[in-house]
Amino acid sequence: MFTYMYNLFSSIDNQRGSILIQGLIFAILALGVYITYKILDFPDLSVDGTFPLGAAVTAVMITKGVNPFVTLPVAFLCGAFAGMLTGLIHVKLKVRDLLAGIIISTALYTVNLRIAGKSNVPFFSKDTIFTGGAIGKLFGDMNSTVTRIIVVAIIVVLLKVLLDLYLKTRSGYLLRATGDNSTLVTSLGKDKGLVKILGLSIANGLAALAGCIYAQDQSYFDVSMGTGMVMLGLASVIIGISVFRGIRFMKPTTAVVIGSVIYKLCIAVAIAAGLGANDLKLVYSVLFLVILVSTRERRKKVKENA
Repeated sequence: MFTYMYNLFSSIDNQRGSILIQGLIFAILALGVYITYKILDFPDLSVDGTFPLGAAVTAVMITKGVNPFVTLPVAFLCGAFAGMLTGLIHVKLKVRDLLAGIIISTALYTVNLRIAGKSNVPFFSKDTIFTGGAIGKLFGDMNSTVTRIIVVAIIVVLLKVLLDLYLKTRSGYLLRATGDNSTLVTSLGKDKGLVKILGLSIANGLAALAGCIYAQDQSYFDVSMGTGMVMLGLASVIIGISVFRGIRFMKPTTAVVIGSVIYKLCIAVAIAAGLGANDLKLVYSVLFLVILVSTRERRKKVKENA
């Protein structure tokens, strides 16, 4: 028993660098899901399509010799455009939120294939944000894993700070109000539909940006890499918000980032315990269900004690 536990944690320890890197990358996705799920109260499923959209755009640009750093804003804008379409379908065409997300996610599967030209595009020999230009000169002597962690951590912290600052602006307050009390937004003479579209654009822009960075970390694009991203993002948000709910000085965005790393650690434990790659989707579903149920039970106890 002790030998098994030792081997289990040794395996996790060997992978801790990749766990942290992927946890931070998916934290960018989770920040986007936080906007739709917690702020707007909008179950947006288009994230499953915008994540690989960012990866597809990145793969094509990098294989054509474009500076890898240029792919970051381009991927964000592409994702934001897709999110805007989700919002327009929901707001202007009066399609239910879930269906609007499903429509865009399904359509993006074909769009991603058209952009990439094929279902899998490797670019192992090309420079990425982790290896090219100034990064290569600055961190050339460092371990590649350490370099990746530093680069991704800088991007995540920058995005988190920018999102926190945005949520304190007038537009950010309207975004919060739309999710909490849309009637109030209307009474202020603002179009709640446009606010929703803006929120969905930002959220899906972050999802596409996460896909862009993930593709550069893995050095390839695959059309199926977006499957289950909504669940991963939701789990990260719920873990972060639930675990750190009682810590007043911690901002929700910080909790979401840490929740993403915790979630990837849980997945790593499951893999180290002997589950294969083909079992991951089942692990995602079971873990997500456990998180939802435990959160609901915890809320019931709080209400009863109150």
